[in-house]
Amino acid sequence: MQIQDLPYPDPGVPDARSGPRFLWWLGRNQLGGQLKALAWGLLHFVAVSAQPFCVGAAVEAVVDRSGTRLALTGGVMALCGAATAVGDTFLHRAAVTNWITAAARVQQLLARKAAQLGSALTRRVAAGEVVSVSTGDVEKIGWFVEAVSRFSAAALTVLLVCVGLVVYQPALGVLVAVGLPVVALAVLPLLPPATRRADLQREKAGRATELASDTVAGLRVLRGIGGEELFLDRYRGASQEVRHAAVRSARMWSLISAIQVLLPGLLLITVVCYGVHLAREGRITVGELVTVYSSVMVLAYPLRHFEEIAMAYSFSRPSAKRAARVLSLARVTDVGGSLAADAPAGDLYDPVTGLLAPAARLTAVVCGDPDAAGQLAERLGGHPPEDSPSVLLGGVPLNELPLDSARAAVLVQDKDPVLLSGSLRDLLDVPASGGIEAGAALAAAQCGDVLDALVQGSLDADDPMDARITERGRSLSGGQRQRLALARSLYTDPEVLVLDEPTSAVDSHTEARIAEGLREVRAGRTTVVFTSSPLLLDRADRVVLVHEGEAVAVGVHRELLHSEPRYRAVVTRETDEEAALGNALGEAVGDERVSLDGALTDGVLKDLEDDALEEIEREEIEETA
Repeated sequence: MQIQDLPYPDPGVPDARSGPRFLWWLGRNQLGGQLKALAWGLLHFVAVSAQPFCVGAAVEAVVDRSGTRLALTGGVMALCGAATAVGDTFLHRAAVTNWITAAARVQQLLARKAAQLGSALTRRVAAGEVVSVSTGDVEKIGWFVEAVSRFSAAALTVLLVCVGLVVYQPALGVLVAVGLPVVALAVLPLLPPATRRADLQREKAGRATELASDTVAGLRVLRGIGGEELFLDRYRGASQEVRHAAVRSARMWSLISAIQVLLPGLLLITVVCYGVHLAREGRITVGELVTVYSSVMVLAYPLRHFEEIAMAYSFSRPSAKRAARVLSLARVTDVGGSLAADAPAGDLYDPVTGLLAPAARLTAVVCGDPDAAGQLAERLGGHPPEDSPSVLLGGVPLNELPLDSARAAVLVQDKDPVLLSGSLRDLLDVPASGGIEAGAALAAAQCGDVLDALVQGSLDADDPMDARITERGRSLSGGQRQRLALARSLYTDPEVLVLDEPTSAVDSHTEARIAEGLREVRAGRTTVVFTSSPLLLDRADRVVLVHEGEAVAVGVHRELLHSEPRYRAVVTRETDEEAALGNALGEAVGDERVSLDGALTDGVLKDLEDDALEEIEREEIEETA
């Protein structure tokens, strides 16, 4: 796989049982790239390590006054230099390719997992952790995958040089062959504490990232309540913890680096002292001493890769563990489904709550618990929790459909829809039935002023469709973002559209126009709206009250407002005092209990309210007397 061939047609099925298993799986899936980097690495390191033997041969040629041997040695040295340059160039190319392709594979796996899980992902894993895995952790994992081939080449080169020295000069060669493993393995006792410190640093960095993402996401709210300084202090504290952990980790790696410099230096001094002693006794020649000395000097270069692989593994292991944790998450049901891919049509029914949304009707759902409403909306979209029966569309379980078919049939817009950066044309570049024009969807969502604001905020954008939208639409107000998201959902024109509080951030006049536009655009389609707004409820064909996880009342808005106290309490946000006043009004007019808001909505005369208040005051006086 080359960089220009990315992305992968299929990134594969990862082994996410643990971090090390995931790293091993990545390495196996890039075996061709690893072998290529290993070959170029061997060429590079062997050519570098052959230079000392050439230098020793050149010294011997000078001592023996042999011009032929000196010229031949010079030619071999030139050849080794060329091989070093070629090997280094292509080793770097192959290593970077391995790094980028491994990181791309992990990012594709994470993107696919996010697409499969949908909104369930952030319920199982914090959003900040997902961001950390898909950015910094991907880089660490790619580093380790890339470093394995270079380390393997370095280790094989060290082994070959040791064998060559033993054959070339046994007396000094044995000393080098014994000393080099000690130098390479001396840092092993320090790796566990270094790894623990690196893990702690990554953990604290992940927490700081989560805190930062949460703070940025809620910055407008924090400014509104004056809480930005509080959260800023929390982030400062978290960042200082990360800094302290990074310093402690760096100290340990500095110690490892110092040992990697100290021990080769001691080995070099030992070799030189012993070699001079052997040369004085005449047991070795000057050329052989220079060769062994130069070899030990040059071996410090491949030995540095032992330290690098240790660092790469220590930093990538926690990153791979976090990535494996995200990739191990699975949907309750199979993505492929067990039924045909044909999208069903008909009534939408949730067997858990008993909620029924008839086909081609606008159904409004009132739920006093916003969290329960959000979970119900996700379940209607085909994301049920474990051990929960599936929602039925036309009698067909959504869970048994292929994921693409289920999502094409039912579209869920949650409370906080995301607007990606780009032009308005890009925003509306979504799979759609083609039955609704973009202009009609924007008009139904009352986006006229939003388009004007986008054009004014964009340079050289005469066409509103070319106007730029900033990341997450931060340059727009909450109501403007909400209307653009609603227009995108209407433009998609799915068989079933589920909207969770689609007008919570707009004013009442705009909300009334949106309600009319929604009915017009979605005519003949099934629409479910989770809301407590009387303006939307009054225009719904059917209103369902969900109380404590069960559909307890069905009707139209005005009927339920009078007959169902639980519905009235949610819609009118009625307090106990208002409920008591409503009781008094009901008794005064000789009717069933009504709420104050409901009575006024139906045109109860002001004098009846005054009479009811006087009656309450008389009763209080009598009770006091």
